Amino acid sequence: MPLVSITRLRLPSWLFLLMFAWYTLRSSRQVARAEGNLGLKLLRDRCNTFWTSTLWTGEAAMKMFMTSGAHGKAMRKLAAWCDEAAVAHWTQDSAELPTWREAYHRLQRDGRRSKVNRPSAGHRAYKFPEPQV
Repeated sequence: MPLVSITRLRLPSWLFLLMFAWYTLRSSRQVARAEGNLGLKLLRDRCNTFWTSTLWTGEAAMKMFMTSGAHGKAMRKLAAWCDEAAVAHWTQDSAELPTWREAYHRLQRDGRRSKVNRPSAGHRAYKFPEPQV
């Protein structure tokens, strides 16, 4: 059964945007070549908020990508760059990426906060708006 991974990240300042964009570009190229990747969607939302939706053949493939290459390097910087970060994973029968609406609801219901150094009030309360598509 395919594994879905949803992430939501918010940068508190445009000052982090250039480095974030650099790592996003490199990570997007990496995921396109990653073994076990079945799909990728990216969404730039309002207020420097970014969503990713990826589909994998299984958890092992997702974890191999997550900790390696450009993506692994970016993950080590996100606690300093972001004031909000969350992730959700689930398996499903379908080999299709979820809609952004479904991703939002699953992240709210089944997701968890990631560690950030300077959490916003929304991060602490685990409340964030639905993405604008």
